[in-house]
Amino acid sequence: MARKAVRKSAAKAKEADLTTPGTGGRRAFVRRATKETRIAAAINLDGTGVYDIRTGIGFLDHMLEQLSRHSLIDISLRAEGDLHIDYHHTTEDSGIVLGQCLSLALGDRAGIRRYGAAAIPMDETLTEVALDASNRPYLIWNVAFSRPKLGTMDTELFKEWFQAFAQLGGLTLHVNNRYGDNNHHIVESCFKGLARALRVACEIDPRQSRAVPSTKGAL
Repeated sequence: MARKAVRKSAAKAKEADLTTPGTGGRRAFVRRATKETRIAAAINLDGTGVYDIRTGIGFLDHMLEQLSRHSLIDISLRAEGDLHIDYHHTTEDSGIVLGQCLSLALGDRAGIRRYGAAAIPMDETLTEVALDASNRPYLIWNVAFSRPKLGTMDTELFKEWFQAFAQLGGLTLHVNNRYGDNNHHIVESCFKGLARALRVACEIDPRQSRAVPSTKGAL
């Protein structure tokens, strides 16, 4: 019992550090705990791309840092998962939690530009990402890898992350890798493309800052 109390106190202490810099902005905090993972995250959509991310998976940390830096969304995230089994649960659940944060921070989505797109070149690679923050989740994933792993991470898990993020974030998301040989470049261009598309779609349009961008009047 004492050991459990210590672990819970340590986890709460870690979560207490999960704040995004500055004040103001569209912010959200989400905590998710299952038998497989314990994840907490905080974001600020109106940030400057400051990040503090620790998932226990080095390559995933690197990709989420790219997402923050190039979207200008401040992200703080802590994850503890069953990495002794594999990286699947931690990868997928981090996408779930960040998607939930995004949806909460967007609120009723009034005033946003809603649509965003980016074409990202990275050396020999080109990836195009287009999204609609429509609150109608859907993922099109036209990305193929020539190797089953990047370091110790299964390449098939990147689709799982994007699927979870789109589903919980309420995004219609299309990711198309046009060409590329280096698997690192391919996946990194996907995350950078998502970041740049989010940066546009989540921005407040000064011409309709209080209107929901839909003829239905709601998203």
